[in-house]
Amino acid sequence: MTSTSQTPGSGARAAHPEHLGHVIFITAAAAMGGFLFGYDSAVINGAVEAIRDRYGIGSGTLAQVIAIALIGCAIGAATAGRIADRIGRIRCMRIAAGLFTISAIGSALPFALWDLAFWRIIGGFAIGMASVIGPAYIAEVSPAAYRGRLGSFQQAAIVIGIAISQLVNFGILQLADGKQRGTIGGLEAWQWMLGVMVVPALLYGLLSFAIPESPRYLISVGKNERAKEILSEVEGKEVDLDARVAEIQAAMHREHKSTFKDLLGSRFGFLPIVWVGIGLSVFQQLVGINVAFYYSATLWQSVGIDPTTSFFWSFTTSIVNIIGTVIAMVLVDRVGRKPLALAGSTGMAIALACEAWAFSAELVNGKLPTTQGVVALVAAHVFVLFFALSWGVVVWVFLGEMFPNKIRAAALGVAASAQWIANWAITASFPSLADWNLSGTYIIYTCFAVLSIPFVLKFVKETKGKALEEMG
Repeated sequence: MTSTSQTPGSGARAAHPEHLGHVIFITAAAAMGGFLFGYDSAVINGAVEAIRDRYGIGSGTLAQVIAIALIGCAIGAATAGRIADRIGRIRCMRIAAGLFTISAIGSALPFALWDLAFWRIIGGFAIGMASVIGPAYIAEVSPAAYRGRLGSFQQAAIVIGIAISQLVNFGILQLADGKQRGTIGGLEAWQWMLGVMVVPALLYGLLSFAIPESPRYLISVGKNERAKEILSEVEGKEVDLDARVAEIQAAMHREHKSTFKDLLGSRFGFLPIVWVGIGLSVFQQLVGINVAFYYSATLWQSVGIDPTTSFFWSFTTSIVNIIGTVIAMVLVDRVGRKPLALAGSTGMAIALACEAWAFSAELVNGKLPTTQGVVALVAAHVFVLFFALSWGVVVWVFLGEMFPNKIRAAALGVAASAQWIANWAITASFPSLADWNLSGTYIIYTCFAVLSIPFVLKFVKETKGKALEEMG
């Protein structure tokens, strides 16, 4: 997806739209893809043990069913940029919304384990598309002065989606007398959990009809007058619209459509900046954050907490996630991206080390000792808080900003794909690793949190306050 320059000559960098509320609405609507991303990522948390019981499968097979959606995510992320450049960002959103809807219905009414896995792949493809389209579209319609905060809407939508899914799961579980396989209206509780995603999926599709196409895409297909109207809405009438269109056209003429070949360097495969983007994406996942959202209910049950209470703790973790994200949204344009990432890495490493210590204790009557149980619960919430106020937001902001214009679309697709592959590796390996040694698993996550600190210090450059054409 093509982004372009914002130079002082047009007044773009200092642009302050008269109707900021309208820009916020556009951003929030586009971020609904992030809401579905978060909802789908966490809703499976409520169904894990029910799926294991219904189909009589072990940890390895269960992990593959849970994680297989992430293969679709990687494919969707890798192809979304090219699709959006060809048919537009809004149509891409509508395709994702349609696939989300189909996936929700299919997942709620599976005939067997294989078609449940198939529908999860379809939903994953939609999530992958949304994970690329959302940040790129938001970056393209946001005035530079607000881009960090508006870019944070994607992560805010993700964490709200996670929290709402946990709340819905908890409510459905109450209706089913606390049983994941309890029956409600002829369907088991876990089927309702997966099927309810139809509602936000349809809302996402409807909202896509209420927001404008990216002005950069419109200019790329010769619709300059419509692009001026949208630029006036999102950047303000004081901006020289003819100059802005000219800047965008000039940038496009200097560029060519980014391809995979453009990302290749002479020595290490990819260009260094692409490796940095991949590194940010991979570290974001290798600290084990999605274990907290895919498996938290199962995790707490494994150390002696009853199912209903385990769902409650999963929900409180989601609330902490929202609080941390709000903190990041407030600080990302003030403190900067890099300081937040370093603070988050430090906090996550300490919290994960505490979890590893707590889970090393011997279970007493199937439960952790009181001290270790309290430490595990507190550390889990602290870990999520530090992730949310740092890597949860800044990685998406970095990926929307850090690449040079001529490779942004392709580089963002590769980085997002790497993120989904790392997510898959963590999600698919956790049940087996937990069966092996739960404490050892958290030591591995701690090591990745520690390693992310020198990575950020050495390789990551601050993008705070810079126009898009200054990157790279």
